Amino acid sequence: MSLFHAVAWVDHHAAQVFQFDASQVLAQQVREHARYTRQHGSSVRSEHEFFGEVCDALKGITQVLVTGSRMAQADFRHYVEKHRPEVAGQIVGWETAEHMSANELVALARRYFSVHEGMAAPMKAG
Repeated sequence: MSLFHAVAWVDHHAAQVFQFDASQVLAQQVREHARYTRQHGSSVRSEHEFFGEVCDALKGITQVLVTGSRMAQADFRHYVEKHRPEVAGQIVGWETAEHMSANELVALARRYFSVHEGMAAPMKAG
């Protein structure tokens, strides 16, 4: 089942994706699989695979708010723009936030989407 809105909390090792509507919340966890390449013990490949799995978890969701630390968001944003431009169109906002509970994340996203959708509505002439 795909819901219209979601909030994703992303760091470099784990992500939580919460899809929601007015009456329900569906949670999905994504965890990094530690795999290092032979070249200089690089973890770039496993980070890319992890970010790819996060992108896969966002499939079918129309609007996503991405949260996390500044560094995690910057790295995820770079990955999305370079490797998954189709996902970039689903992401409507980026909010810096430390790890929050599921309820806090969903509440933050509900407020964000409420304001975001209000801004998208045409302004009434006064």
